[in-house]
Amino acid sequence: MTARPLRTERSGPLTASVVTDLPFKPQLVKAVFRGVTSLHVSRSAAWSAASVTRTVLTEIIEGARSAAAEEARKRLVPRDLISAIDRNVEVEVGSEWYLHSPTFHGLMGEVRDADGALVSLRERRGARTPSGVAGAHRFEAGVRRLLGSRGVRAVPAMVRDLDGIASVFLTALARDAAMVVREGGVKRFGTVSLVVPGEPAPAPLLKDPLLALSTRRGDGRTVGGDDVLAAVTMQLIGGLRQRAITEAAEMTRNTSPWADC
Repeated sequence: MTARPLRTERSGPLTASVVTDLPFKPQLVKAVFRGVTSLHVSRSAAWSAASVTRTVLTEIIEGARSAAAEEARKRLVPRDLISAIDRNVEVEVGSEWYLHSPTFHGLMGEVRDADGALVSLRERRGARTPSGVAGAHRFEAGVRRLLGSRGVRAVPAMVRDLDGIASVFLTALARDAAMVVREGGVKRFGTVSLVVPGEPAPAPLLKDPLLALSTRRGDGRTVGGDDVLAAVTMQLIGGLRQRAITEAAEMTRNTSPWADC
C-alpha cells in the first residue's frame, strides 16, 4: 500500500519532522480543545498548543533532573517535581492538578470559609472532576516520549504528575485561546516581571505587541495560531513565556494561521 504524503499548508511546505518531533500530537490537542469549545481549531493552533505544552513540560523535567542530580539519582521521583516548582515559579502551571495528586497533599496550605471553618480537600476539589484532571491519562505516551528525548526516566508517580500537569495546562490554554476568539483579542491590564534581590529590575517590554491591547485577525469561528500565542501571555510569565512563544512561532512559521487541520 502506498503511503499518503502529509497534507501541507498553502503558504509553504511542511516536513514530516514537524509532526513527529512533537510528543503531544495535534490530534490530542484538538481533542482537548473540543472538550472546552465548539470553535473550529486550525492546524497552526494545534501545532502551536502542542509546541507550547512541550516547552513547559521540558522546563519542568529539566528542573526535576537538576534536583535528582544533586542526590546522584538518574530516575525522577515526585519530590524532584516539587523542587523544580519551588525553585522556578515560572513552571507553577498545574495548580488544578495539585488538588488531585497525592504528591501535593499537605503542601497546599489551609483554606477557611467565611465563618473560619477549615475547608476540606474534598470540598476544595468540588463535586465534579475537572476535564483536565479526568483526561490526564491521555498524555502518558507523550510524557514518556518527552522524558526519553531528554535522556531521563521517571517513576510511575512522577509520570502521572507530569501527565496531569500537561493536561490541566493545555486545557487552560485552550480555554483562554477560545476566549481570545470570542472577545476579539486580549486586553492586558498589567505585566509580571521576576526580580532577583540585589539585581536591577528588567526594563519594561513596551515594544512587545503581545503585552499591549491585541486585536485579532481572522474570523470569529476559528481558533488560530495567533490566538494560542495570545493565550500563552495569559498563562505563562518570564523567560518561559518568551521561549514558548518563540518555539511555537518557529513551529508554525511556514503555515497559514487560519489553515484547516
